[in-house]
Amino acid sequence: MAFADDPANIQNRNPVRSPASITWAVWRALFLREAVTRLSAGRAAWLWLLVEPIVHLVFIIVLLGFVLQRVVSGIDYSLFIATGILGFILARNTATRSKEAMNANDTLFTYRQVFPVDTVLVRAALEAFLFLISALCLVTGLGLFGYEVFPYDFLQVLLAFAALWMAGIGLGLILSVASQLIPESGKVSGMLFGPLYFLSGIMYPPSVIPPAYQSWFLLNPFVHGIETVRTGFFPQYHTIPGVSIGYLLAFAMVTICLGLALHVRFATRLVAK
Repeated sequence: MAFADDPANIQNRNPVRSPASITWAVWRALFLREAVTRLSAGRAAWLWLLVEPIVHLVFIIVLLGFVLQRVVSGIDYSLFIATGILGFILARNTATRSKEAMNANDTLFTYRQVFPVDTVLVRAALEAFLFLISALCLVTGLGLFGYEVFPYDFLQVLLAFAALWMAGIGLGLILSVASQLIPESGKVSGMLFGPLYFLSGIMYPPSVIPPAYQSWFLLNPFVHGIETVRTGFFPQYHTIPGVSIGYLLAFAMVTICLGLALHVRFATRLVAK
């Protein structure tokens, strides 16, 4: 005869959850919280999410359209710019917004199931989801205007965007720790993406860089991702020697590992903040 308070019965009614299931539940709750907060931040928050890449695209086309039409022979400069903008925005937004994730969720660290690194990774996942919506809207709009928007090599384009996103995660993990331990570093890191915008080949092909300086130009990992996106989109496009998606993937893996190591090393101090 089994009693109501038999430990076996209690365990059956309240099964022990595995660490993986607890982590998944935490990530799912954080994702919903982040999504609601992000889209309800203002009346036009969701609208800016959709129009940001379009505003970038229109501005650069108006500013540099005629120059790019001469430089990028055989490729419509609207699509050329769009591929660069989307790739850079994905990496930049993932890094900069992930960096602020711990500040926005620090009250949740009183729950022992929530770790600072969870907030960074979940916000990076949200950025990827929002980027997908934004990119689909931009591509659909260009398609309605008669542009050929389906890439020549879809898997290569997908891999390049995934590598750019991973690079953003790695930078976000590192910057999130740095900004907590050294608050001034947050301002400096935010300023770095301004020059990178102009040094990543968004508005021009790397072939316009003098050969003597191309090796220095290729030290920027974002260049490799953006150029891989373009060669996947345009079969007639030829980039400069030295562009390699492997370089970007290696950069992403190193920064992710370093960022995770920093979160483990300073876990106690990050929670105490």
